[in-house]
Parts: sequence; structure tokens; C-alpha cells
Amino acid sequence: MLDVPAPEPPTLRQVDPNEYDDAEVGGDDYHRDDLERFLHEGAWEEAFEQWAATADLSVDEWAIAEDLDLVSRFDFFWDSFADRVGYHAPGIPEDWKERGIHPDLTSWGQVSGINAGLTELGQVVCDVLKDEYVDWESEYEAPDDLPDFS
Repeated sequence: MLDVPAPEPPTLRQVDPNEYDDAEVGGDDYHRDDLERFLHEGAWEEAFEQWAATADLSVDEWAIAEDLDLVSRFDFFWDSFADRVGYHAPGIPEDWKERGIHPDLTSWGQVSGINAGLTELGQVVCDVLKDEYVDWESEYEAPDDLPDFS
């Protein structure tokens, strides 16, 4: 359990999510304004509390993530093709040691733990948004000529 207060939710950027290495998104209406509003209306705090209850990060590791302002670099977007909330989680780069990213970072274990924790947080936020806040229908409609496998 990570016993820290929830940080402020991120401000979502107007970036094409297909530019991320870890995302392939359908559609072009990412609903970022809606998602950002939901984050500020309580989705972020609810998700953070859920995540923190089982997080494997130490308070010191979380302090490093906060010092590096990683939370502000989260991105959330609607993927209409997959009918889901997608996300891009920030992380500490592979060359953290050479760049002297943070004086308290001393091991790959810390780096991978922080990166994994942020990825898990992003997924919890997506789940809370989709399950409790998103109320629009996906714009994707299957073609009429799909085979019937029943």
C-alpha cells in the first residue's frame, strides 16, 4: 500500500495518440475535454486511491516520480474503434543513469518499479473512466456483410 495523497490530475495534451510507440488508435475524436473533465470530477482521485491500495511503490519511489513531475505527462484518450479509454504512461528513460535524472535513483529496480507502477496507475484510471464516467457510444459500426457464426 502506498499511503500518499493523490496528486492533481494531468492536463491532457492535444497529441495524436498514434504518435506514441505503445498505441494504435482508431477514430479521430479522442474526447480529451470530456476525459479531462471526468478526471477533475473525481475519476482521478478514485482511481489513484484504488491503485495506491495495492501499489508496490515505496513512498521514496513515489517521491522520485513526483520530483520528476511524471504524473503531469500522462495522456488519456478515447479509442472509438476499440470502444475503450486508452492511455500513455510516462516513464523514466533507459539512459537515466547517464543523464543523472534524479539523485535518489540508484538502481534499475527502482526505475522499472516506478515505470511499472505508473503503467498500472494508467490502466486503473482507464478502467474507472470507462466503467463509471464514459457514457457515449462507440462510433464504430460493424459492416452488414460479416458472417454469422451462431
